[in-house]
Amino acid sequence: MSGVIPATFALGRSHGETARASLSKHEHAYLQLFSEQYRADDVRIPAKVRSGLAQGTHRAVHDSRGRSWRWAREGLREQDASGNYRMWRGAEGLPVSGMTCLAAGPDGRIWIGTSEGLACLEPDAPPSRRWFYFWGRRYLPDNRVTAVWAEPGGAWVQTPAGIAEITFRPYTLTAKSAVFVERLEKRHSRYGLVADSQLLRPGDISSNRPAPSDNDGLWTALYVAAECFRYAATAAPQALAFARTSLDALTRLVTITGIPGFPAKAYVRKGDYRTPDEEWYWTADGEWQWKGGTTNDELVGHFFGYYVAYQLLTDPRDRRQVAAAAQSIATHLLDHEFKLVGPSGRVPQWSDYSPEYFQTREGQKERAGLALELLSHLKVAHYVTGAERFQHAYERIAYDMNYVAYALGGLQELPSRPLTNYSDEELTFLALYPLLQLETEPKLLEKYRLLLDVLWQWTRAEQNPLWNMIYLACQPRVESHLKDAVVAETRDVLERIPMETICWTVKNSQRQDILFSPFPDRDGRAQALLVIPPNERWVTKWNDNLFLLDGGDGGRTEDDGAFFLLPYWMGRYHGFL
Repeated sequence: MSGVIPATFALGRSHGETARASLSKHEHAYLQLFSEQYRADDVRIPAKVRSGLAQGTHRAVHDSRGRSWRWAREGLREQDASGNYRMWRGAEGLPVSGMTCLAAGPDGRIWIGTSEGLACLEPDAPPSRRWFYFWGRRYLPDNRVTAVWAEPGGAWVQTPAGIAEITFRPYTLTAKSAVFVERLEKRHSRYGLVADSQLLRPGDISSNRPAPSDNDGLWTALYVAAECFRYAATAAPQALAFARTSLDALTRLVTITGIPGFPAKAYVRKGDYRTPDEEWYWTADGEWQWKGGTTNDELVGHFFGYYVAYQLLTDPRDRRQVAAAAQSIATHLLDHEFKLVGPSGRVPQWSDYSPEYFQTREGQKERAGLALELLSHLKVAHYVTGAERFQHAYERIAYDMNYVAYALGGLQELPSRPLTNYSDEELTFLALYPLLQLETEPKLLEKYRLLLDVLWQWTRAEQNPLWNMIYLACQPRVESHLKDAVVAETRDVLERIPMETICWTVKNSQRQDILFSPFPDRDGRAQALLVIPPNERWVTKWNDNLFLLDGGDGGRTEDDGAFFLLPYWMGRYHGFL
């Protein structure tokens, strides 16, 4: 049976052509990785490729510079025309052994087929761009490579399950953003709410099923912010329209519950798919259901999104909408003694910001982050409403109730790397972004900047583009050489993020080029000492462990992709990218 393997989604050539056409001298171009996969008998595979693959089982090849390459027991052996040789092993970046074939491309790339995936070596490139490793259904129909045929810009790869075309194509981050936005609006926006979607047939986007998540408010808020930044940077009408649609959904989370100031986690229309075993409530008209159990991560998302939207959407209608939602939540917190109180008077876990809770055993563990979050929420509420009640409450908890001291106390309690809670990292950075831009009192501002400095240094090894952009936007005293390095790192990570966001299973625990941590993470999962590049790890948001060796769900979900859009457009808005 001919045709593209149905379980594999790859961006088609038409998108690549569009990207090439959109390149301009004003944009930074880079080479984006693509994989297109075919059944072995697909008629679209050129005859020269079939012929090349038939001959593509070499174990020794010569490259365009006259160097010879062959597989040896110790690793990959390189020898130049003068007889000088070099061995490439795990320490030199060779991902795996068990080579099955070699190919040398006219562009200088060496392609290495193995029984555990495909590797590509650009021997003359800088170390950080020298090796690429391809494992799993994101790139290959099967991980056993039986033949490789190289051509300019890529290679054709034969496996027992089909053939893949791996290419490096000229692209821009703006073009990449357009693809991510189009996909999100097509498959991940439910009444404006944004979340991952399910794939009923693994990897098959035609089987996509939108579904409410546990954090629709947070993920929707991040998309609202991304589109607001895009609108501010480009004045694109589409960005404004998408920002408003999702802002409507975000603020509706606050009103749909019928409990003033208590936002739902998600909502669905009668008849929509949802999981049956969670906390759901009907609206009075019986047409909608909303999800309860709202926690602090939802509130962080709301106030982060409200701050960005109020700042960048200057139409009075947008600002009134934001102010009403923020005022409702902040008033609820003050009227309920810093607690978020839901149906039946229950306070969901992690939604208690009260000093009484902070004195409990559990509250002492959580109070650094929760105290900072409440400070940020009240600061944003005062900014968007102008109500002095929120500023007075902010000053009271900051000075009289020691919430700033609690927040700074978290610096003394930073966990060792294996115990890191990456979700808490995300909430702290998101809470700091508006707080640092709104605070004007010098002593408080210095304390918040100290917190940002220490937290960013602590998380530096993650190479997280969102943390980087928040740090540069909120810390004006970064030296130019450090700023340049952080921007370059951020750009590299954004470029390496795969074009597709299907959560394919990815395995790195077999690799010999990775330094393994002797300690599992807080969930008992094996991890690396150094962060794994995005093109070689499973697709995940920024609230998860980027050091994980293995992960993914076999292509059963697709991420909404806002994890790329937010740092990119924040960086564009602030002039870093």
